This record gives sequence, C-alpha cells and structure tokens, in this order.
Amino acid sequence: MQQELEELECSARRAREATRRLAFLPTAVKNRALRAVAAALRDFSARVIAANREDYAEAKASGMSEAMLDRLLLDEARLAGMSADVLTVAALPDPIGQVFDSRTLPNGLQLSKRRVPLGVIAAIYESRPNVTVDISSLCLKSGNACILRGGKEARRSNLALAGIVQDACRSEGVPDGAVEFIESTERSLVNHLLGMRQYIDLVIPRGGAALIRLVAENATMAVVTGGIGVCHAFVDGTAHIEMALRIVNNAKVQRPTVCNALDCVLVHQDIAPAFLPLLRDLWRDTGVEMRCDSATLSLLGETVSGRVVAASPDDWGREFLSLVAAVKVVADLDEALEHIRVYGSGHSEAIITRDYASSRRFQAEVDAACVYVNASTRFTDGSQFGLGAEIGISTQKFHARGPMALEEITSYKWVALGDGQIRE
Repeated sequence: MQQELEELECSARRAREATRRLAFLPTAVKNRALRAVAAALRDFSARVIAANREDYAEAKASGMSEAMLDRLLLDEARLAGMSADVLTVAALPDPIGQVFDSRTLPNGLQLSKRRVPLGVIAAIYESRPNVTVDISSLCLKSGNACILRGGKEARRSNLALAGIVQDACRSEGVPDGAVEFIESTERSLVNHLLGMRQYIDLVIPRGGAALIRLVAENATMAVVTGGIGVCHAFVDGTAHIEMALRIVNNAKVQRPTVCNALDCVLVHQDIAPAFLPLLRDLWRDTGVEMRCDSATLSLLGETVSGRVVAASPDDWGREFLSLVAAVKVVADLDEALEHIRVYGSGHSEAIITRDYASSRRFQAEVDAACVYVNASTRFTDGSQFGLGAEIGISTQKFHARGPMALEEITSYKWVALGDGQIRE
C-alpha cells in the first residue's frame, strides 16, 4: 500500500508540474495531439475491445447490474463514437486566452477578462471507460492536467485507453504529466487523493450516489457533483398525442441505463384518457413496466398485471436505469411543477405542450440543469450539445450546470491596461 501512495503522490506532482506548460501550449499542438488520439482509438480498437471483454465477463460473473454492464461495454460503434467526439473537441475553438467582457472605465483604464485553465482536475469514476477519453481530451484542449482514477470493474479497459491517450500526446510534444492514470484500484487511495489539495484544484465523481456522497463529504478541494438523473416528462392537456408518445418513448427506451433517460411521466387529467392507453400499448411492445398511481390504474381499467402495476411511494423520485417508469395523472401544470420540485434531481425535465404560456412557465419555474419543450431528455449530453464530450453533467449551481465541457473547466483573470492611472 505504501508503494501505491508514493505512486499517487508522484502522479499528482507530475500533473501539477505539467500545468505550467499546458497553460501556454499552442493550440496547434493540442489539436495535433487530439487528432492523434482519435486515430489511435481507431487503429488500436481491437486491443481496447479485447481488454473490455475481459472486464465485461468478470463484471457479469460478479452480478453487476444491467445498467452498469451497459455503461461498461465497449464495441466498434462506441469506440468510433469516442473517436469522433475527440475530433469534435479538436475542431472547437481553443478557450484559453479568449478575451471577453471588455470595457473602458471613465478614467481610461481598459478592463477585460481572459480565460485560463483551472489547473489539475481529478476524476473518480465507476464502470464508464469512455470517461477516460472524454475527460483527458477536454482537459488537454483546455490546458488542464488530469488525474484519472477508474473503478476495478473497468481496470483493463481504462488502462488500455489511458495508454493510447498518453502515447498519442507524447508523440505530439504534450508535456509528461498532462494525463495521469492511477492503475491501483485500492479504495483507500481515494481518500488520500481527496486530501491532496496542494496538487488538485477540482475533483469530479462519476458514478453512483454512494461514490458522489463519499467525494462530496471528504474532498478538501472543489467538487462538481451530478449525474444522478430523476427525469420527468409532463404531457400537458394541449399536447399533440403522437408527438408526446414519440418523445416519451424515446426518452425511456432509446438507452434506459443512462442518467438522462426518463423516469417519470406526468399526464394532465384532460389528456390522460386518450394518451395513457396508447402509451400502455406502446410500452407493452417495447417492454417497459409502468408503475402507476391510482388514477392511471383506473383509466387503464385497473389491469394490474404484467407490466402495469401499482406504484409504491419509493417509485416517485427514483432513478430506475432500466425499462421501468413511474406514471402519474396530475390535475394541471401547478401539480406537475410541484411534483418535479419535490422529486426532481435537478438534471433534465421536459414538457410536451402546444400552449405557449404553459411552455414559458415551465421553462421559468422548473429548477433543473436542462429544461426541454417538446423534446426528449436524452439530449442532455456534451456530444449532443455540440461540445464534443463532457467532464460530467453538473446538477449543482456553482460553478457550472448541465454538460460541462471546455468553457466550464476554465477560469479567468482580470486584465487591466492603463496609461499611468492611479487611485485617488
């Protein structure tokens, strides 16, 4: 264990030292390195997939949930997507050095803000090997060093991906220490890492509620938390039924094991008699279990069997990460907003409506990182937002919210240009 602690200290020191050069690394060098990473992901995909198969088989044998297994899995299509995302990051404008909010004071002093890197970002994550590439590519483009510590369930996959990233960066002149990967999966290392305030500026946990709570309660540096998504869709009384069915089904079924998948459908009482039987028939075909309040069960003929069952109190405010959704009939927009206020996690919320006033009120009153009108919550994603990737999806309000990408992992400094001004 002592050796692992010493190696962690060395990694943290290398990352801190690398920030001195990364902050001024030319954009051309960063983009060449990112393109090299993207190419290597394609060229060495067989190596990564072989490592992932071993991780997947071991995790499945251990009884890992289907949701976590889905997040662990890598195949050619997912690696191609990761490669494309890295190229998107390379094509985005370099935020470092950007000047904004410029103005001239009455005394002639010219003030502006200039973007700078945060420094060293540590990521502690479970099951999701794509995080290795997402965070390292965003940190590289934004001039930050990163320390990556994945979970034991993806150890081989993460090691293969980190090696690809490090080799590609080294080949293009990126300083050593820019991307540090902690191979040891000893749990005690996490607590030690969370105490390394002298090296690390920000830590981001990506995983379940227990990991996020551990990091938030023990970190001595800034933390960005999020990822727990209890997502609602409110089908308003004026909604176009076919549109509502498409949106709700996509939000639940397209990939149910991720944080932006739908967990609860709230249906206005005026449209419920027409909408709910159609939703039941659709979800019977796609295999979604409906956990319903009494009003919904009554409208569906109280057919409490198979995939239509009574909801328990715990089903409200629950992130299912599977083909299960809670369904509730509400009297009006007020009741929908109150339900979301009580049970939402601040991640993603949607309204399907043809009423402009209702859509405007929903946008104004729902307190969430992402609010949708007539669209699926599945779009809450750095890649889908055109950001290339994301460090994580923040559900807090300080300092960033929603998918965090390049600008969200920078800070700024004030620059004042004078001509001899002094304060009287």
